[in-house]
Amino acid sequence: MTIRYPNGKRFKTSTRSKKSVKKSNQITYSNRGMTLEEDINQTNEFYIERGLAVIHKKPTPVQIVDVNYPKRSAAVIKEAYFKQASTTDYNGVYKGYYVDFEAKETKNKTSFPLKNFHDHQILHMKAVLKQKGICFALLRFSISDEVYLLDASYLIDFYENMNQSRKSIRKSDVETLGHQIKIGYQPRIDYLPIIDKIYLAP
Repeated sequence: MTIRYPNGKRFKTSTRSKKSVKKSNQITYSNRGMTLEEDINQTNEFYIERGLAVIHKKPTPVQIVDVNYPKRSAAVIKEAYFKQASTTDYNGVYKGYYVDFEAKETKNKTSFPLKNFHDHQILHMKAVLKQKGICFALLRFSISDEVYLLDASYLIDFYENMNQSRKSIRKSDVETLGHQIKIGYQPRIDYLPIIDKIYLAP
C-alpha cells in the first residue's frame, strides 16, 4: 500500500535492522529516549490507567484514493494520503476541564522555530481559549532533552508577531514564560501538576 503526505511525498516506514543501531558509546542522553509523541502517549496511558485524566492523541486523517476489491467481502487499500490535521495533536478531560494541546520538538539549541506551527492550529487554539478551555503547547529541545509547557496565549502572540520581529521563540523566553517539566520514568512527561499549578490553583 502506498501512503502519501499532503505534499505528495511518499510515506516510508523504517527498514533499519537492529544491526544498524548506533553503538552504546555513541548514544547521548538526548537521543537515548523516544520521540516526544511516544513519551506523551505513554504518559497519557499512565494517566488513563490510574484514572487521573482521559487525554488522547487525535488520529491523522487519511484520504483513500485507490482501493482494490479482490473479493466481495474484502477490500485492499492500494494508495492513500495523509491529510493535514485541522486542529492540535491532543485533547481530553482533566478534573472536569477540557484540555487541548500541541506537541512539537526541535534540535535548535537556543530557539524554537515558529514554522513548526500552522495557521489552522493557531486558529483552533484561539477558539479553545475563547471557550475557556485549557490550551497550551509542549515544546521539547531535543539536544538538551528539556520539555516546557507554554500557554497558548503566549504562543499565539509570538506567532502573530512572527513577520514583524523574529521567526522563532528564543529559548530564554520559553524558560521565562513557560514551565519546565522534569523528565521522569512513570509518567515520562508528567504535565498534570503543571496544569494544576497554572490553571487550577485557587
